[in-house]
Formats: sequence, structure tokens, C-alpha cells
Amino acid sequence: MSSGTNHTEAKSTDEFIKGLWKENPVFVQVLGMCPVLAVSNTAENALAMGLATAFVLLMSNTLVSLLRNFIPKEVRIASFILIIATFVTITDYAIQAISVDLHKSLGAFISLIVVNCLILSRAEAFASKNTLGKSILDALGMGLGFLFALFCLGAVREILGNGTFFGLALFPDTFQEWIVMILPAGGFFTLALWLLIFNLIKQRKEATA
Repeated sequence: MSSGTNHTEAKSTDEFIKGLWKENPVFVQVLGMCPVLAVSNTAENALAMGLATAFVLLMSNTLVSLLRNFIPKEVRIASFILIIATFVTITDYAIQAISVDLHKSLGAFISLIVVNCLILSRAEAFASKNTLGKSILDALGMGLGFLFALFCLGAVREILGNGTFFGLALFPDTFQEWIVMILPAGGFFTLALWLLIFNLIKQRKEATA
């Protein structure tokens, strides 16, 4: 009995951890590149978009899993998009109510969460085929993994591009900002750097395993 319980707990932990590391949406699967590159010019924007995406992913996975036996296969994709769009609309209004400036900074990319391939893929490939508990763990892991990756990019780009972190100055006035880091090209440079670091760490772990 104890062995079976431990095995179940281990599987549940794996469902959560995979999104953070083994199957990280950005650093491994390279999904959702549009918001990753577009809104990660500051740590605040990256954190807000990451939280918004994680919330939509969690809620859509939950609802898709609950309704998986009632949604006809012929209209499953349309149904998933409708579910996702509902939570994106809620998120959009919530961000606008919290901060108009933040809402303007994120712009149309909030609405584009609807077509984020990460969210739709988890609904189709996982939530529609698994229990509520597993779907929630999968959403939490993938959502936090996406948030972590987005924040890593946003922090580096803001620190080097503006010399600030969450708007707070980190360097003296003599610091020369790397303006390219807050431009689109900086998003590609930073993503490439993090992909390199992530893959090097992964290779070292595999070599020592």
C-alpha cells in the first residue's frame, strides 16, 4: 500500500516538475515565442504576461478536463478555443482594472493568449485525455515554467537595456544602457543566451547522471 502511494505521489510530482525543467515551454519546446520576444523588455511586463498566461492555462486545463467526456470530438478544437477565449477576456479586464499603464504596455498580446500554442496544445494533448488532478498539475508546472522563462528574459533585458529592475535604478548615472536589449533584436539575443545556458546545464546533468 505504501509503495503504491509513493509511486502515485512520484508520478504527480513528475507531472508538475516536467513543465519547470524537462519540458519547459520556452527553453525546451520553444512555444509561445510571440509574447516571449515581444513583451519581455522589462521584468514587470514579463511577470504580468507570465502570470496571465499561467492563469488562463490553469483555468482552461481545469475546464477542459472536467468537460472532456461531454465535448464531441468533431468540435473539440473550437470548444477549447472558446473556453480559452473566455478566460483571456476575464484576464484582459482584470489587468485593465489593476493598471491601465500595464494594460497598454502589454497591448494586443493579452488577447493573443487565445492563440498561444502552449495553452491550446496542453488542452488538446493533455487536459482532454487526463483526470482533473493531473490536468491541474500539468497546467501549474507548464504555467510556472513559462513564467520563469519569460521572467528570465525580462530581467536580463531590463537590467542591461535600462539599468533598472522593476523600475529601480541599479547602476550609477555613468552606466551606459545597452539600448539594443530593449529592442526586438535584444529579445532574440537574450533568448539565444538563455537557451545556451539551459542546454549546457541540461547536458551536464545528463553527463553526471
